[in-house]
Amino acid sequence: MDIVLEQPARARLITADGQELPVPATLRYACADPLAVHLDFPPEASLDGEEVTWTFSRALLDEGLGRPAGEGDVHFWPCGDSRTAVELHSRSGMALLQFDTPALRRFLQRTYAVVAAGQEDVGAAVDRGLTALFGTV
Repeated sequence: MDIVLEQPARARLITADGQELPVPATLRYACADPLAVHLDFPPEASLDGEEVTWTFSRALLDEGLGRPAGEGDVHFWPCGDSRTAVELHSRSGMALLQFDTPALRRFLQRTYAVVAAGQEDVGAAVDRGLTALFGTV
């Protein structure tokens, strides 16, 4: 059975001048892709008017709730006890967002209730990914 979890997330975009602008976002997890978490932004939250999805490892989210974590395009770090910063890098630039840490923790715990840490069936996920890429070649 393919279980998909979704949870709205209250994000705040931190502007260059320190303003906090509310941004709608949704956290998503699918047991069919057990190592990944998806962060979806609706069209009205993007510069080009297109829906945007960022995908990163569930382990990165877990680590970033407790200490600075991440390399490359996605970075997390705690901001006190109640907020977590997320920095997203793309060709278009960088976005700095803050999320309520308790909401991120609740989402993460829900994912672990579906697929426990260390119990991910990576082989099946790889097989599905290869089939999606190459079909039945």
